[in-house]
Amino acid sequence: MKDLFVLFQKEWRENTRNFKILWIPLVFIFFGVSEPLTSYYLPQILEAVGNLPEGAVFPFPDFTPAQVIMATMGQYQFIGMLVLVLGFAGTISRERKNGTGTLLYVRPISYFSYFLSKWKVIGTIALVSVWLGLLTTWYYTELLFGKVEAADFFAFAGTYSVWILFVVTIVVAMSAWLPTGGAAAISLLLVLGVQIIDSLLGAYWTISPWKLAIYATQWLTGSPDASEFWWSIVVTLLAIVALMIFGVWMSKRNASKTKV
Repeated sequence: MKDLFVLFQKEWRENTRNFKILWIPLVFIFFGVSEPLTSYYLPQILEAVGNLPEGAVFPFPDFTPAQVIMATMGQYQFIGMLVLVLGFAGTISRERKNGTGTLLYVRPISYFSYFLSKWKVIGTIALVSVWLGLLTTWYYTELLFGKVEAADFFAFAGTYSVWILFVVTIVVAMSAWLPTGGAAAISLLLVLGVQIIDSLLGAYWTISPWKLAIYATQWLTGSPDASEFWWSIVVTLLAIVALMIFGVWMSKRNASKTKV
């Protein structure tokens, strides 16, 4: 436990120095603010910059509060995932490449503590960023569009948090396995590519980690099917554990590839 605490501090200091604990939350907050504001002021924005013909009138849909929050999550599902993958794909592989890992591997630390310290720091940054963004969206949505029940919002955000931890685990595990470029590519394939496959063919299955974002939104409009939802949670948690075991194993296996 002492090793884990020391490595956690080291990792936190590193992410403080490179400002990831600042700019990543700001990205999520930006989209948390911009989505409800853009949806609310869309007619005025188009009128100001759209060069519409004089007298032209276009009907605009009335967005519900749930739709606005789901639109923000849609931004997170693409841009947010890009930020997390590209921001952390080198968390382990970069230390092997630049030789920093040598200073760690010669010490009597466990690879489990090494991997877990990175997973905890990245998971903390990701979850705090997402929650700050979603809370910002919730505030402006209630201000501009109407009320969203607190119980529905926290069920939505809690479910989405499990998906975020799954994404973080993929990124850290791939970084333990591959060089930074390969880790980013495979992570994007697993996170974004499989999302596309699920959107096209997902009607044939209902239990999957990639279903969690859909089940999260269903808390805002009612509730997901309890059996499918909880089985997806269980499968996701098992996948997280399996990826962590894989990541620890690859960290140990690739330690010899560290540049001296």
